[in-house]
Amino acid sequence: MSVRLYVGNLPKETIDRQELQAIFVDVGDSVSTKVIKDRKTGKCRGFAFVTVPTDEIADQFIEKYNGQSFMDNPLKIEKALPRSKAKGKEKDENQASPSPEGETAAPVPATSKKRSGGKKRDRSDKYNRNTGGSSQQEAIQPDPRWADELAKLKEMLAAQATNS
Repeated sequence: MSVRLYVGNLPKETIDRQELQAIFVDVGDSVSTKVIKDRKTGKCRGFAFVTVPTDEIADQFIEKYNGQSFMDNPLKIEKALPRSKAKGKEKDENQASPSPEGETAAPVPATSKKRSGGKKRDRSDKYNRNTGGSSQQEAIQPDPRWADELAKLKEMLAAQATNS
């Protein structure tokens, strides 16, 4: 099973993958590198990923190359955390997530998000407003575009109920 390592503290300049891989030549061809670049500028975002075949090689790799100088910057190398599923899906802030070593990591507190320009409500909120003692049926107002059609349907249903 391959292990992905995070390589941080890279200079925010144009870095080629081969330049970074040249440092790790001692490990051999079993190592692959991926430099993370800014889409607009094409320059390095300050980190990269290295994939090695096993945990033992990963530990040796970290021990050997962590702190080694690359373009006048000491590299910071550690095991990469697993990728999160999607942007829109957030984990429960009280739920602990396992780390790659199988240990349970401490929960990460949720960050507060500020919205610009006023309070934005959930669409379903308009149906859940407290109407000051009126019944739930009175609180829900039909869409004005269909109010006339809805009134006609209600009359037809009422007429059918009285005829039966």
